Amino acid sequence: MTAADVAAALERTPDAAAVLIVSPSYFGAVADVRAIADTAHAAGVPLVVDEAWGSHFGFHPALPSGALSSGADLVTSSTHKLGGALTQSAMLHLADGPFADRLEPLVDRAFRLVQSTSASSLLTASLDLARRSLVTEGDATAASVEAADAVRRAVRAGGRFKVVSDGFRAFPDIVGVDPLRIALDTRVGGITGHEARRLLFRDHQVMVEVATDAAIVAVIGAGRVPDTDRFVDALHTLPSPLAGSAAARAVLELPAPGATRLTAREAFLSPTRVVSAEQAVGRISADTLAAYPPGIPNVLPGEVVTAEVVDFLRRTAAAPNGHVRGALDPGVTRLRVVG
Repeated sequence: MTAADVAAALERTPDAAAVLIVSPSYFGAVADVRAIADTAHAAGVPLVVDEAWGSHFGFHPALPSGALSSGADLVTSSTHKLGGALTQSAMLHLADGPFADRLEPLVDRAFRLVQSTSASSLLTASLDLARRSLVTEGDATAASVEAADAVRRAVRAGGRFKVVSDGFRAFPDIVGVDPLRIALDTRVGGITGHEARRLLFRDHQVMVEVATDAAIVAVIGAGRVPDTDRFVDALHTLPSPLAGSAAARAVLELPAPGATRLTAREAFLSPTRVVSAEQAVGRISADTLAAYPPGIPNVLPGEVVTAEVVDFLRRTAAAPNGHVRGALDPGVTRLRVVG
């Protein structure tokens, strides 16, 4: 999303309470947070950034700047993902900006609603240790970036697979890239991302972060230097079952969402019934359904279920390591609809 997109959206919704964006993406694409923040502030609303995958940003010159230093007003940071803290630990950052006085009591109220009286000292301590490591171990982070760069150079030299981020410059809404995320187009090399992930783990004990129908994403944690040669060698020993076949052209296209007929609240609280996936087409969904990975909803409560969405979700569920979050059964044979 560019600043122009945000400006256009704010013109359509002048009573917006805030602008929310996700940066970086699962593939490491970084948005122009500074320009978006300026646009949001000019319209009188704060910018909230889901920076779940960017907790390491700003701690080394080779890494993109963090959203907080780029003008965002509220930033969520999943420190356990790439910052090195224990799983479940995260941070919520409130900027000392023009909306701080308005946001602070809201954040405090929301925190009190969900906080535990038995907070984990292990998680809290791990957050502090992760922050300390990022601040003091810059040389280790530089080595991690160089290791990731070495993988990309080897993939380009091999000529079979493509580095996804090499094409980012074609998109005006992408102004940077996380160098520690290695997104590779595997379909051009004759194998789906799901199958590549499965074989890398089964045959080479190499675990990548995520796979889609067309790609895999490998991640190098800040301060870590894995055996990159082993990864590249394993990658290039993968078979090419799609090479020259019709399946190579059968890319799983992301479907457009159905029309919105009810608000999410109205749909969720309405009387519902469970019907077959085929019978659900044309009816209003009562559930949130998200192909995983990446887990971004394809159907929200209140939206009309389309045949294209059903086909996409069922094909995702049938893929190795793919599933649909929110589905009533693994094969997505039944859906919950309003009425």
